[in-house]
Amino acid sequence: MEQDFADRVAIVTGAASGIGYTTAHHLAERGALVVGVDVGEHVDAVMQQLPGEGSFGIRRDLTAPEAASEIVSEVLQRCGTPHILINSAGVALLDPAIDVPASRWQATLDINLSASFYMAQAVGREMVAAGYGRIINLASQASVIGLADHAAYCASKAAIVGLTRVLSLEWARHGVTVNAVSPTVVETPLGKAAWAGEKGEKAKAEIPVGRFAQPEEVAAAIAYLASDAAAMVTGSNMLIDGGRTSV
Repeated sequence: MEQDFADRVAIVTGAASGIGYTTAHHLAERGALVVGVDVGEHVDAVMQQLPGEGSFGIRRDLTAPEAASEIVSEVLQRCGTPHILINSAGVALLDPAIDVPASRWQATLDINLSASFYMAQAVGREMVAAGYGRIINLASQASVIGLADHAAYCASKAAIVGLTRVLSLEWARHGVTVNAVSPTVVETPLGKAAWAGEKGEKAKAEIPVGRFAQPEEVAAAIAYLASDAAAMVTGSNMLIDGGRTSV
């Protein structure tokens, strides 16, 4: 069944590129008004080029605790209560565990975990009051398996899954579902560059289906969780990893 997000307002963080952009495009193509949030200066121009009418961008550094409430205030003023939140903004700063600098550890937690919580908290207040909402947090296969040089990243993504479960428990009776998605390596432009050559071929060999994920596959899973068809799905961590975590 074709998904219809007409009359839905969706906030997507990290929307200027990668999974965030692909998800924003996927939702807009199906009728959603998308508010893209990104630290990149071109986010508004990128969002205005999405299919349909009315989508726009907000440039913010989400690690600032007050940014989330400011974003929600602007969304309420311009287009009403948000129905969907996709927490896609993230960073991967990789170091051997013994060498992780405190600054890179803190930056990873600030961007991947704290910013997602601040956004979920600010948007969740409005959704709970309205009696409806869909929140999807981007985790990773790194939320359930260990990966070399990923100490900070794995910690942040495992924490996202824990946070997702708590929010789903607290908000389910208010019509708000909260889920996570956990992809393997995704072939975004950055993903292709980071996993090129021998390193990438070795990683693909560890995935039973023998390839990396496509951004559109992740966006489609997110859209399902954002739809009314997934009203009974909450607190889940949907793995999109070609069987990697079952090895």
